[in-house]
Amino acid sequence: MRKLVVTEFVTLDGVMEDPGGSEGTSFGGWAFKAERGPEGDAYKLDELMAADVLLLGRNTYEGFAAAWPSITDEQGFADKMNSMRKAVVSSTLTDPTWANTQVIGLEDVEDIKAEDGGDILVAGSAQLVAALFEHDLVDEVRLMAFPAIAGQGKRLFDGTLPQHAWKLVEARQTGEVAVQTLRRDR
Repeated sequence: MRKLVVTEFVTLDGVMEDPGGSEGTSFGGWAFKAERGPEGDAYKLDELMAADVLLLGRNTYEGFAAAWPSITDEQGFADKMNSMRKAVVSSTLTDPTWANTQVIGLEDVEDIKAEDGGDILVAGSAQLVAALFEHDLVDEVRLMAFPAIAGQGKRLFDGTLPQHAWKLVEARQTGEVAVQTLRRDR
């Protein structure tokens, strides 16, 4: 059985929206104002390499699909992003163009989890992440908390989710960023 991992960049006030500034918000770009250091880069690379499936919502998919196919790097991050299996939970996307992408419904996530293989990695995708939490499908949460306050924007936890117990399994600093890993306490 695969582990479903939600991995997010967040501000101190819980905002997950527009970390890179490419969405054109007035508060975006906060993730590039702090250095996560080589340890943080290695953490993100290791996280991606342990995954076999990238699970995304439509908006995040469209942003990733517009950017990643033209990116190259020496570490293999871009190669992995471009070649790995991608599943997009959407009722409106009909013709995905990014390699190895399939469109699914939320009800299909449990089937993907039941398969053998590496992690299912979810990044961004605020609406999808809320639905995954609501349906208790998340096994692990990994947060990179940046020393910034956005003051506005979509928050990872908006106060409407059901209560679930979590265990902190790791907390560390990479550069100027706090990294936390929490597992669902079932």
